[in-house]
Amino acid sequence: MRARVPAVLLLVLLALSSPAAAGPAAVPAGALWVPPLRGELTVTRPFDRLPHPYAAGHRGADLAGAPFGPVLAAGDGTVVFAGMVAGRPVVSIEHTDGLRTTYEPVDPSLGAGSHVARGSPIGTLRPGHPGCPVQACLHWGLRRDETYLDPLLLLRPPQVRLLPPGER
Repeated sequence: MRARVPAVLLLVLLALSSPAAAGPAAVPAGALWVPPLRGELTVTRPFDRLPHPYAAGHRGADLAGAPFGPVLAAGDGTVVFAGMVAGRPVVSIEHTDGLRTTYEPVDPSLGAGSHVARGSPIGTLRPGHPGCPVQACLHWGLRRDETYLDPLLLLRPPQVRLLPPGER
């Protein structure tokens, strides 16, 4: 039994390091991401895990921020959209592995096609996000292809805990 434990551990680590092998909801292990706002993050409204893709719910995390403060790219990528959606300014960045982050309401400081580095400013946070309990909130979203994911997973990847043989 002892010889099987390292093999099982190796399989688990390989699955976690490969987003394609881990399924559509996996976030790349070891990827370098930064928070989209400076300072300590305060979540004012968390991501809703929805029962199906068309269910009503909150498809991102709202973070308390400073009005007109800088909003940062969470990871390296390319701006694929910077403009108005439903009357709110939105920035959307395409990253590797089919990941896309969105930021709203953000007055963009660059346009579509711009390459951004992790932690670089992409615009300023506009006050007035509906349902925000403070002066300004950033709605931060994450998708892999068409599947919405909790963007906070980029900052806090799932923890792997190994159990002793025979425990589950």
